Amino acid sequence: MAVTLPDLPYARDALAPHISEKTLDFHYGKHHQAYVDNLNKLISGSALDDASLEEIILETAGKSDSQGVFNNAAQVWNHTFYWRSMKPNGGGTPEGDIAKALEKDFGGYEGFREAFAKAGATQFGSGWAWLVVKDGRLEVRKTSNAELPLTEKGVTPLLTMDVWEHAYYLDYQNRRPAYIETFLDKLVNWEFAEENLKLV
Repeated sequence: MAVTLPDLPYARDALAPHISEKTLDFHYGKHHQAYVDNLNKLISGSALDDASLEEIILETAGKSDSQGVFNNAAQVWNHTFYWRSMKPNGGGTPEGDIAKALEKDFGGYEGFREAFAKAGATQFGSGWAWLVVKDGRLEVRKTSNAELPLTEKGVTPLLTMDVWEHAYYLDYQNRRPAYIETFLDKLVNWEFAEENLKLV
């Protein structure tokens, strides 16, 4: 059972001008597709051939002889989660249960925003910034390369932001903080975060 590239939840030009259609053509159409293609080649004919994406990730995490499989599988998952973490006309201050949780654990949206922006800006090299739930509390985290919270028991990711250069370079060049600010102000899909919070 081959892993497939999931459809984007919106048109490739739907996030413009904040993230351009050209960026999505490369980021989704080439980078994400390449992770899918590489993973299928790596697991073809193996015991993981019929496993789900999550099973592949958990089976290969932390195993040096399976690093290539893990990297590609995790990046397929991370990117799929990232696309859903954004929406057209998103961003800004959330409402509902997620707003109450941010108030409880960060003192409000501004406290979360500061922590999340810092995580994204200080992730050296390639990686991700995350909003997660652990032990009933929200946390902001950052991970390197393909690493993801899915491998830690009891941690549920709510949303993520890609800070690999290919996520923003065509639109923002080396201005990662400007991309982070735009992600928070114009793109975050708080409804998606709320849906994930309800799963905890």
